[in-house]
Amino acid sequence: MAKVSAINKNNKRIKLSDKFYKKRKHLKKIIMDKKITLEDRFKAQQKLSKLPRNSAKIRVRNRCQITGRPHGVYRKLKISRIALRQLGLEGKIPGMIKSSW
Repeated sequence: MAKVSAINKNNKRIKLSDKFYKKRKHLKKIIMDKKITLEDRFKAQQKLSKLPRNSAKIRVRNRCQITGRPHGVYRKLKISRIALRQLGLEGKIPGMIKSSW
């Protein structure tokens, strides 16, 4: 089980990235557009840098929804390999059985 503070910090980053997603996308579009004057692009760059750092999508950590474990997490399922194995052994995942050969 991960530290509660690390899980809470990551949840805060997720909320911030969702909140500022459209604004960041709009400013980045202005910055990358070569048809806009250099002065306007520079102003957009300054506005982007004033936004909170944790509002960037890249700062969100991929964590297990059950345990909070940061490593070995399946993206589609959003749970770690260990939690997936445990749920499979308990019979809580339909169609998943223990392999033996």
